[in-house]
Amino acid sequence: MSQERILLLSMDLGNRNWKLCFSEGSQFRQVSIPARDQEGLLQSVEKARKKFQLEKDCRIVSCYEAGRDGFWIDRFLKKQGIENRVVDPSSIEVDRKRRRKKTDRLDAEQLMRQLIRLILGGEKKAFRVVRVPSRKEESAMRIFRAREKLKKEWKSHLCRIKELLVLHGIVGVNPLRCRFEDLRDWEGQPLPAELIWELNREQERLALVGEQLKEVEQIQRKHLKQPRSRAEQQGQQLTRLLGVGVQSSWALGHEYLGWRQFRNRKQVGACAGLVGVPYSSGDSRRDLGISKAGNKRIRYIMIELAWSWLYYQPGSALSRWYEERFGGGTRRMRRIGIVALARKLLVALWKYIERGEIPEGSVLGGELR
Repeated sequence: MSQERILLLSMDLGNRNWKLCFSEGSQFRQVSIPARDQEGLLQSVEKARKKFQLEKDCRIVSCYEAGRDGFWIDRFLKKQGIENRVVDPSSIEVDRKRRRKKTDRLDAEQLMRQLIRLILGGEKKAFRVVRVPSRKEESAMRIFRAREKLKKEWKSHLCRIKELLVLHGIVGVNPLRCRFEDLRDWEGQPLPAELIWELNREQERLALVGEQLKEVEQIQRKHLKQPRSRAEQQGQQLTRLLGVGVQSSWALGHEYLGWRQFRNRKQVGACAGLVGVPYSSGDSRRDLGISKAGNKRIRYIMIELAWSWLYYQPGSALSRWYEERFGGGTRRMRRIGIVALARKLLVALWKYIERGEIPEGSVLGGELR
């Protein structure tokens, strides 16, 4: 056990109130403050320090669960000289009873117990800590995520127009270019005025979202042609591989490889949730599938990119491995195999970015146009 006296702080962050739990290693002290009250947080820390009779310049270590509030709290605490850990929520221990007590007070206490094990007990795996991006790195993610939102909104308006037309027996029209006033229903009658009004509103929104999507994609292409950051340089490098498009390279650069530091291939696969989860208890042995932990956006993109890789890079070593092992299998086996290929491809792209190792047998597609 460490002999240094340290003030520990765990925070349960609510929308209206924050529950703060303080400890010096043995006693617990809890207080509540209004959410996002920076001054109140610092005052509570000072009161706890005096309560536990700690030195004015004592070491202070805090933690909170990653969630809606993001990383600004981490930056604020570190600016005040407080060491902070942002905790992966899935690594917080919970009681396995069917009906367990759950309150903000108990959550803060549980987080504190794990923090004590980490800081005072030296248990490095007490919980998993989230890698915090810089403010600039976090802001750079907004372009890709904004495009994701726009794509969902575009699809929503498109489906809504088609659904409204199907209600009157109309199919096969272009929702963007159609004049709804000229359409006729299953009886050959004009559409009701109220329906035309709603359809026109949806069409206007669809056109607006389409323009915004084009604008975002133009920004991405411009930045990849003239990279300004490490993530954009990596994205430009990835687009030179045949089959890797703008969206895949942009996401891999900004969401994954551009600001994280991986030490080995296991970390690369695990952070995307593409590693297997074995189950071994007594005589029971089975595989539970992939963990699905980490960045889900990268996981989805890598599955899509793996299918694209088979089409555009059939002569690569990865594509040959897939065809030899899963090419003659059932549809289900090919879908299972594509996940394994996605993991291998992610590792290969990481090696290409970090070490300049071109995936074996792959073809370069030239510069981005």
